[in-house]
Amino acid sequence: MAPAGDSPSGRHTVDGLSSDADVALLQPSTVSAQHTNSGVRRNDKTGSQSDLSPKAQAIREACKLRRVDDLKELALSKGGFLSDSLRQQAWPVLLGLAPEDEVIDLDGPSVTDRASSWRELPRHRDEDQVQLDVDRAFVYYPNLENPVELERRKADLSDLIVEVLRRHPYLCYFQGYHDICQVFLLVLEPAQCSLAVSRLSVLRIRDFMLPNLTPAIAQLRLLPDILDAADPALWRHLSQTEPFFALSGTLTMYAHDVQTLGEIARLFDALLALDPTFSVYVFAAIVLSRRDELFDTPDSEPEMLHSILSKLPQPLDLDALLARAAELVVRHRPDRLPAWRHVSAASVLKTARDTATCAAQSMSYGRACFDRQVRELEFAEKRDKLKAALWRYRRPARAVAFAVAFGVLAFWLRRSPGPQAYVTDLLSRWIGGH
Repeated sequence: MAPAGDSPSGRHTVDGLSSDADVALLQPSTVSAQHTNSGVRRNDKTGSQSDLSPKAQAIREACKLRRVDDLKELALSKGGFLSDSLRQQAWPVLLGLAPEDEVIDLDGPSVTDRASSWRELPRHRDEDQVQLDVDRAFVYYPNLENPVELERRKADLSDLIVEVLRRHPYLCYFQGYHDICQVFLLVLEPAQCSLAVSRLSVLRIRDFMLPNLTPAIAQLRLLPDILDAADPALWRHLSQTEPFFALSGTLTMYAHDVQTLGEIARLFDALLALDPTFSVYVFAAIVLSRRDELFDTPDSEPEMLHSILSKLPQPLDLDALLARAAELVVRHRPDRLPAWRHVSAASVLKTARDTATCAAQSMSYGRACFDRQVRELEFAEKRDKLKAALWRYRRPARAVAFAVAFGVLAFWLRRSPGPQAYVTDLLSRWIGGH
């Protein structure tokens, strides 16, 4: 089932905000609180002067009252959530973690169970790859000159990832997941990390943790539609270039490509506050911001265009990019894009369309969506194999009969997945005898 680039274990090697309320939230920010932090320089976890600003007070109040819509607006305004100390309050709310004095998740392990060692759980099939990736972690940040401290950070990162995978063994690790987890490890308190990353994995980036990358590629198919709607001339110039240039950015929430912790933490503010489609709109905004540079490269050189587009521009004006992305969502809503109908109903693009609703979803709901997506992938694989068999043994005079037979067989296989190999063999023998 896995395409090129997937291992047998399932490890990868590499609906949007459409309600009137959400569209209104994506208009340019009207938050009246003053703020002084640009969001580019990382604040110390102990806080800073920005934590005393009116905007910081608004963030704390929204977290206390769990007002997700207010947090969306604050995340899009200049500087996002301002500091790590404020992110430690805001990110858990956006991800649906309950207050410390409440039960974490009725469908998940109890607090007591979590206190027991996850190390006793069965080993996850992808742990060898996790260790290889962790060994390459912390390249850009933090700047640790002490090798002992660096090794401690890597050990913490490995523990975080392995704990999540062992507690949710159906998830498939992908290269770049460690980049996402690294950000959470550096921003949140240790006690918050495992629960936050678990809910992120199952409810918000589930499409990337399936046995292959087909759902991730389905997300990328929205990008041409957005660009074509926003700037038809630019998209015609890029039309010979497949949107795979955006895979690294969208797959890792840009954590693999952004090189400073302050910038990626500020970007996470928006990505966690808005629905998963917003990540695709951010990449569209990045492409549009490079319009002149892209037109300087001939459209007859798609490889060169791909090379340009696969690297983020430096420096990043995150506040401007996020404002542009928000404008694109308002003008070109995801549910009105042609590629939207090809996105699975179980995809996070559709199950997490509203941040507040997603925050209230249980982990068992996320698991049910995961299982449905796996079944869809398995059916698609069987359908493609059947189509290939029909194509190999095609006869012009029998084209109509084959089309009818294919439809009947596809319906039967959906209801009875077992006999697919038998049907293919029987079909081959019948055609070979005629």
